[in-house]
Amino acid sequence: MVNFMLKITAELENLTNLQPQNGCDDPNFSYFFKLRCGRCGEVTQKETCLTLGESLPIPNSKGTTHLVQKCKFCEREGTVTMIPGQGRPLTMEDSESGKFAPLMLFDCRGYEPVEYSFLGLWKAESLGGTLFENIDLSGGEFAEYDEKGECPVMISNLRATFVVTK
Repeated sequence: MVNFMLKITAELENLTNLQPQNGCDDPNFSYFFKLRCGRCGEVTQKETCLTLGESLPIPNSKGTTHLVQKCKFCEREGTVTMIPGQGRPLTMEDSESGKFAPLMLFDCRGYEPVEYSFLGLWKAESLGGTLFENIDLSGGEFAEYDEKGECPVMISNLRATFVVTK
């Protein structure tokens, strides 16, 4: 069993608290990434989608998980289980110092997560207090004008990494 923490960073201009629309532990938010087989190293061609609100039984076990999948190359079966309560929003301070913010923890058995995709809807707050919701980051950036704060706001240079944690 290996735990991988998904961490994100971005350049935030006049924005803070970037996170999924209903928070890091939103049961309906979908996390999209590719998987690398722990046995043969094959990477899935398409992204896998995991959602906290959808779980299934682990074969030959009493537990549940969020994904059970066989490698198409070597046919080894693996699971990925999401562990909520470990994430937090990306702040302006994180962005300015180049730090990554933890988003979600994944317990991976037989697979390693790679290549996270910023899909789904996100939210962020301007430094002037305006809440921007339903942000689509699939194009790699977001730009808008904050009427209340009278300044442009922007999210760019999105990056994600999976870090092995204990």
